[in-house]
This record gives sequence, C-alpha cells and structure tokens, in this order.
Amino acid sequence: MFIQKQGAFIALILLIIFASIKYDNFLTSVNIINILKQNSMIGLVAIGMTFVILMKGIDLSVGSLLALGGVMAASLSSYGILAALLVPILITTFLGCINGWIIAKLKMEPFIVTLAMMIGVRGFIYVFTEEKTVSVAVQHKQFFIDLGNGAFIGIPNSVWIFVITLALASFILHQTKFGRNVYAIGGNEDATRLMGIRVDRMKIMVYALNGALAGFTGILLAGRLGGAAQPVAGNAWELDAIAAVVIGGTLLVGGRGGVFGTFVGVMLLGVVLNVINLQGTLDSWWQPVIRGAFLLAIVIIQAQLMKQQRVFKKKNIEHVQPR
Repeated sequence: MFIQKQGAFIALILLIIFASIKYDNFLTSVNIINILKQNSMIGLVAIGMTFVILMKGIDLSVGSLLALGGVMAASLSSYGILAALLVPILITTFLGCINGWIIAKLKMEPFIVTLAMMIGVRGFIYVFTEEKTVSVAVQHKQFFIDLGNGAFIGIPNSVWIFVITLALASFILHQTKFGRNVYAIGGNEDATRLMGIRVDRMKIMVYALNGALAGFTGILLAGRLGGAAQPVAGNAWELDAIAAVVIGGTLLVGGRGGVFGTFVGVMLLGVVLNVINLQGTLDSWWQPVIRGAFLLAIVIIQAQLMKQQRVFKKKNIEHVQPR
C-alpha cells in the first residue's frame, strides 16, 4: 500500500532532484511557474476525473465537453460575459447529468456511455463550427485573454484556479458527507445502498461535477489561446486526465485515492515533459510514450497489490474460522 500511496510522490521527488542537477534552469521560478501553468488545465479536468474514478466509474467525454465549453463561450460572447461564462457550464453540466443518469438508472457501463457522449459531442462541435476556430466577440476578447493568460502577484490565473479547486475538492472528499459517500460507493456500492445512501443520485451529481469542470476548463483554454475556441481542443485530454489520476494512486476499482495524489500525478507528467523540452535532443513525441509507460506500470502495480490484498484477507478469514 505504501507504493500505491507514495510511489508517484517519490518518483516526482527523484525526478526533480535529477532535473535540478542536470539542468541549471530547471529550479528557476520562471520554469516552475511555467510547469504549473502548462499543467493547470489538465489538472482541473483530472480533479473531476478523480471523483468519477473514486466511484468506480470512468468518463471519456471530458475532452469533448471541454471543447464544447470553449466553443459555446466564444459563440455566446456577443451576448455578454455572463452568458458566455454561465451557459456553456450549464450545458456541459447537463450533459454530465445525462451521462450519470444513463449509467445509474439504465445500469449501462460508464465506458460505453461516455464514449458515445464523447463521439456525439465532438461530432456536434464539428458540425456547429464547420471545423473552424470560433473567436470571442471583440468587445469581450480581452476579458477572456486575461482570464486564461493573466496573472495575480506573478502567478498565472489558471494556476490559482487549479490550486483553489484542488483545495475545495480535497475538503469535499475528506470533510463532507458527499465525499464520504463517494468513497463508500467506490468501495462497496451494494453495501452503500443498504445503508440508505442514494447511490444513483450521487453518480449523477459526480458526473455533473465532472462535466462542469470540463466546460469551465474549455473556457479557460479559449482565453489562453487568445480568445479563440478550437473544435479540436481537448482531444485525448480524457486519457491524460485518467493517466494523472491513476499514476497519482487512485485505484481504478474505486474507493481509494484522492486529489493530492492526482496533483502529484499531474506534476509528474508535467515535469517529464519539461525535462524532455530542456533536453532539446529528444522528440516531444517521447512524452506520450513515457506517459503510457508510467500508466501501464501503475496499473500493473495496482493489480498486484489488489491480488495480494485478496490473498491476505482470505488467509485472515481462514485463520479466524473455527476448525
């Protein structure tokens, strides 16, 4: 269990030590802030994904919902900033609710449901935009640029938003009834139902939360790109988010993990990419190769740990049974 909980953190520390020794400019404030900024948005998506995976679910639609949030924000920006911010988030939240409702009420596999949502939403975006970039209305463009690219006391706004969201998510998971229910459902859904917890409603709420975070991230990304929403935005981000969550120690079978581990997973992948960039001689395509290797290793380790736990529990049961 120590490897599952602290393995990614130890790997991150070792990688930081290695990079700081090999590259003189690695530990500079500019580079550290750059790492945080580059990974803050995938971090926001990964926070929502953490809730889903903790409940033994999966959501492949977040990349498409992210793109939808950005496209709708840009399209509605001529109606005012409030409409451009609220309506896209409401739409992606509603689509998250649909995911949760189908999974909870119709007892369908999350993989299939969210895959269908991913394809459907992405297709709608291509039709709606005619596969062209959508620009924010001129009168509100600076607001979006400041939101996505601005900074407060030298720290990018997206980093502040990521850190605040991380803190709120941690509080919700560990200090509220909602969070305890998330862990309980992931640990043993049938037992949770017998306790009187409304499991179906919890699933709908968690997928809605995931949709809301994806939509908001899409708005931030549009701002970072100079007030332009691209129909291909968020492509494969669902895989990056899942990788960060799992590498951070959250079990794919649910019930164990948390957002601190997700933060570590996001930063580990971010530092790997940064090291590749600092090296200069390595192709950037090595980053997904290394990310995939990390994910495969963690999944194998998780499977072995779960197998050992089952064997240990079985031995304990046999030991206490009267002969």
